[in-house]
Amino acid sequence: MTRLARARRTLAEARWWALDYVYAAEWQARAVLSRAEPGRYLGGELRPVLVIPGIFETWQFMRPMIEALHSAGHPVHVVTALQNNRVPLDEAARIVAAHLTERDLADVVIVAHSKGGLVGKSVMLQGPAAARIDGMVAVAAPFGGSRYARFLPLRSLRAFRASDAGLSALARDLRVNARILSVFGVFDPHIPEGSALAGAENLRLDTGGHFRVLADPRTVAAVLERAAR
Repeated sequence: MTRLARARRTLAEARWWALDYVYAAEWQARAVLSRAEPGRYLGGELRPVLVIPGIFETWQFMRPMIEALHSAGHPVHVVTALQNNRVPLDEAARIVAAHLTERDLADVVIVAHSKGGLVGKSVMLQGPAAARIDGMVAVAAPFGGSRYARFLPLRSLRAFRASDAGLSALARDLRVNARILSVFGVFDPHIPEGSALAGAENLRLDTGGHFRVLADPRTVAAVLERAAR
């Protein structure tokens, strides 16, 4: 890569980074201020969808995706018990599995962001609730971990190290990867390793970001197509 090409790449990444945090700040604020109730999205005759947000995100952070799915005719379920998804991965998986079982959901497609993709894959791999899931679309999920995690002060964030025992075991288990669509951009400021998943269907968008890829029209279209498949 030439010096000019590197400079252009650096500028593009800086722009994507800035836009990403503007998007995240806007939707975190909307999540706090919104009075939307999860029950309003439960109507629909098509395949049920269950949404799992990332760490520090409530279900309302993913409302643009939820609105698109519900408008297309899908009942959309959110797991309010996850709150902002700071609990350990195995505990989050148990909460989601309990939600699927208690509501007797079947043929479900999971739509997940970031850590939510790890939670979704964990549920797909273990327990009776796994049979209730048809597949998953994971957006910007750290399937291989992030090299930045070791520098972070919170234990809940350090769990995203590639060397973390739970994350490593999840990465080695390929049994459900073929039922996962992983969507990600060419640049992710949180996951420099990217979100490509071996054996899965991988959709790499020619844009950057960790959060704003959720609202990219190509991501929304891929989610709607997978839910309707």
